[in-house]
Amino acid sequence: MIVAALGGALDPSRVRTAVPMAPLTTFRIGGPADALYDATSGADLANAITAARSAGIPWTLVGLGANVLVGDRGIRGLVIRNATGQVSTPGPNRLHADSGVVVADLIRSASDRGWSGLEHYVGIPSTVGGALWQNLHFLSPAPERERTMFIAEVVESVELLLPDGTAKTVGGDEMAFGYDTSRLHGSGEVALGASFHLGSADVGALQRVMQENLGWRGARHPWLEWHPSAGSIFRKIDGVGAGRLIDQCGLKGFRIGGAQISHLHANIIVNCGRATASDVRAVISHAQEAVERRFGHRLVPEIGFLGEF
Repeated sequence: MIVAALGGALDPSRVRTAVPMAPLTTFRIGGPADALYDATSGADLANAITAARSAGIPWTLVGLGANVLVGDRGIRGLVIRNATGQVSTPGPNRLHADSGVVVADLIRSASDRGWSGLEHYVGIPSTVGGALWQNLHFLSPAPERERTMFIAEVVESVELLLPDGTAKTVGGDEMAFGYDTSRLHGSGEVALGASFHLGSADVGALQRVMQENLGWRGARHPWLEWHPSAGSIFRKIDGVGAGRLIDQCGLKGFRIGGAQISHLHANIIVNCGRATASDVRAVISHAQEAVERRFGHRLVPEIGFLGEF
């Protein structure tokens, strides 16, 4: 029905139906999408979104499937997977990337050239679009830069697809970046690409920073290959890490079904095998109730909930 409703606006051979979402998320959880389309260029992405809007078909945009939980009943309508991947160098210390570019690949492009500003986010699964959506950030462990780094610091401009189907480019200062947020939330706008203005650094120094950050993350975060997750589940409260509050409630290792609060990081729920979205939501509710009961704070999830639960 979805293919027919699109009326040829998308190549029917590229629209797959009843596609399981679990393999397409870092949580490895989620029921089927009614239909799925891989957009491979900025124009292709804009066309897919415009086609779905014009046909009145509900659509959901995903990248690496990180920082989201997909419901056990799946996602209705069309899932558009952002598989755009073009990176270019429009000038010295400048990178331009499609919004589907994986941040790890962007970091590699920058560090190989001795360009600095992206190396802090090594090891964080995200696309450029996801990084813009949530203003990707990382608390650096090194004493000389012990502060939270935000991707907003190096964003020069962003190409946006507007709700009316037109496109425009805005400056990084127009993106309304905040903690875990940007102008993309609730605006109906979609990032098609972005340009980054980077500094200069010794390649060896960049490699050292990346190794330090990877070591720090590896010691404190469960490995996705063994314990799939969506990263941090809850937002900070008044500058206090949600994980600290959950830990103080003695909930590390708490488990319902296949979903468990990580022994390494109390703000991460891991899939120990065959976890369902219902299991994860039950663990989320238990943590919220425990923290509110003891500290009077209501934890607010920072992950996205997609589809039907």
